[in-house]
Amino acid sequence: MKHFFKGIAAVMLLLGQAAVAQNGSYWQQHVDYTMEVDMNVDNFQYTGTQKLVYTNNSPDELSRVYYHLFFNAFQPGSEMDMRLQSIPDPDGRMTDDQKKSRIASLKESEIGYLHVNSLTQDGVKVDFVEEETILVVELAQPIPPGGKTTFEMEFKGQVPLQVRRAGRNSAEGVALSMSQWYPKLAEYDFEGWHADPYIAREFHGVWGDFDVKLTLDKKYVVGGTGYLQNPQEIGHGYEAPGTKVKKQKGKTLTWHFKAPMVHDFMWAADPDYIHDTLQVENGPTLHFLYKDNKEIIDNWKKLQPKTAELMKFFNKNIGEYPYEQYSVIQGGDGGMEYAMATLITGERKFGSLVGVTAHEMAHSWFQHILASNESKHEWMDEGFTTFISSLAMNEVMQENKENPFEGTYKGYYSMVNSGKEQPQTTHADRYDLNFAYGIAAYSKGSIFLSQLGYVIGQDKLMETLRKYYEDFKFKHPTPNDIKRTAEKVSGMELDWYLTDWTQTTNTIDYGITDVKDKEGKTEVSLIRKGAMPMPIDILVIYEDGTKEIFYAPLRMMRGEKENPYPQINRTVLEDWPWAQSNYSFTFDKPLENVKAVVIDPSQLMADIDLEDNVWQKTP
Repeated sequence: MKHFFKGIAAVMLLLGQAAVAQNGSYWQQHVDYTMEVDMNVDNFQYTGTQKLVYTNNSPDELSRVYYHLFFNAFQPGSEMDMRLQSIPDPDGRMTDDQKKSRIASLKESEIGYLHVNSLTQDGVKVDFVEEETILVVELAQPIPPGGKTTFEMEFKGQVPLQVRRAGRNSAEGVALSMSQWYPKLAEYDFEGWHADPYIAREFHGVWGDFDVKLTLDKKYVVGGTGYLQNPQEIGHGYEAPGTKVKKQKGKTLTWHFKAPMVHDFMWAADPDYIHDTLQVENGPTLHFLYKDNKEIIDNWKKLQPKTAELMKFFNKNIGEYPYEQYSVIQGGDGGMEYAMATLITGERKFGSLVGVTAHEMAHSWFQHILASNESKHEWMDEGFTTFISSLAMNEVMQENKENPFEGTYKGYYSMVNSGKEQPQTTHADRYDLNFAYGIAAYSKGSIFLSQLGYVIGQDKLMETLRKYYEDFKFKHPTPNDIKRTAEKVSGMELDWYLTDWTQTTNTIDYGITDVKDKEGKTEVSLIRKGAMPMPIDILVIYEDGTKEIFYAPLRMMRGEKENPYPQINRTVLEDWPWAQSNYSFTFDKPLENVKAVVIDPSQLMADIDLEDNVWQKTP
């Protein structure tokens, strides 16, 4: 497995060179963190030092940098609190039974905070100001293109009561879910700085290496991102089998982790964690940390081989997981992905436990290796993860669904019918409703892929995913990158697809207007009622039970998919131009022989009105 580490290091070296990536002008920043943290488990306050080496691979001189101070969101009156109080459908995990913000009622000892005590750049003090969850830093010296600088910081924090993602003393009794816990440098890319305040949604981070030492009460068991460097000092199931743990003096232990080429670092700790491991064949070591609760132990034991199956499924269908370990940890308030690990609530039915693990593990590919900007393109991580985890669950849990994406289409249709849809280009924090965000990100984002398979063919879709992973792993892909990958694989023009589906609320709505006799032949007339164009598959079923497919390619896609039903004869019709709302074709069979005509028998095209997609001969 050591080749994984070496491979990551080699890729990182290449990416550190400003002009080596896919189009000759791609660049991305790099950051290396060295942190030492002391956690007081009695009052949940901690202190830390951070040495951060920042490499400016951009073509721009930087005179300012920004850090995220996420824990400051968990204070009464914060932007997160105000948004929670103003949105019509607040997150139920963050409100009490009366729909009141849980943040608003936090006491001084229960709030979260993260404050910087001191900060230098290359040994020189710098001016900085804390603007709630963002630290604004005026540099002592600008960082030139290609230059490096070293920031050294002292900081202190308090872990909030578990409200969202991070926190202490969760509803399931987990002591510490430590995500978004350290001062994290904001990302600077071709669009500029991404110093978004922490209001509700997810993240965008700088690729780099982490070296972290965590000191806390020795009764606590820790799991999370990275590789433990001192397992023989720690024990708790991390030591090599058959070896003796070196007992450490005092009441605390220092856990030393290293994580190469990640863009975040999470850890969790509890004195009652059970720690199990499972080696995936030709893959990473899986770690499972969960509470010693007799009501959940059986499910967590059964989860472990299923997790190995999921890892193999994702490796096969996306690409090889590049790290040596992955941890599934009970904690948090639902399910949330992090580098090399996830936090999930553990008191679930078995199917739900596997399902949340499948989704969060899939994020290791669609976010923690393909690191899209979740604030701007949330559908690229949540949607793609929903797509691939739906396929994985269908196989691993033997669900045997004919259409494993049926639920995502229902969700999308409910949003369209509600009249509350906003374009997927909406910033994740700017959606009017959590409902609209959730459907746009998860359901409509998943349909982007399942419907793309309808457009270019299922084999070409899976080939696209594998090439997308290979071309953009350890980078920050954008929507255009997945579109261009699909174009290269399929040979089609797909700008229309990306534009209409993600940048507008245009809908797909086709219908059959007439099926009639035409001089002993049959003429089928179709209409495009929605603004979004699509190629059209039409299934004709004859009275004798035989079937035939007719395919009308969309002219602007400049290509044709292969026959998705090789067992059925297919006729390729003339292209259907978008601006032509009506379309008809004739085939050489009498109307009396035709039993039914169906638009898109796969139901992978997200047509919002299926009532007129089927014509049946009346008795």
